[in-house]
Amino acid sequence: MLKKAVEEFTQRVGRYYKTEWHIIPPPKNAASLSETELKKKEAELVLDLVQPGDHLVALDENGKQMSSKKLATFIQARTNESTKHLIFLIGGAYGLDVAVIQKAAFSWSLSDLTFPHQLVRLILAEQVYRACTIIRNEKYHHQ
Repeated sequence: MLKKAVEEFTQRVGRYYKTEWHIIPPPKNAASLSETELKKKEAELVLDLVQPGDHLVALDENGKQMSSKKLATFIQARTNESTKHLIFLIGGAYGLDVAVIQKAAFSWSLSDLTFPHQLVRLILAEQVYRACTIIRNEKYHHQ
């Protein structure tokens, strides 16, 4: 059910911006690594993929929260800056390594609550879609 909903909102966002999900597989021997080691390995994998000109947004519990309207303003500003890729990064089971947080242009907290990974994907996809409709002054967002 969540997977279909994520796909639906991803398609909707695709009407406005090219949209892709890149799922990074866990590092080899992940089960034998400590939490700190695992986060460092995940950070290496992620940071190898981020290119100059990319705008990395780390979804992190300690990040700044923003309303849907502020997210729309944020996305529009990146568009106005001709950002090559706007990347929203969801961390692994233990969150993100400090190296990723430091590399990120922005740290965003969806909530003070903790959500399962799949639910975060759905919330992210829906909120980006909502932001797109706000930018275009379409009827989806009511407020």
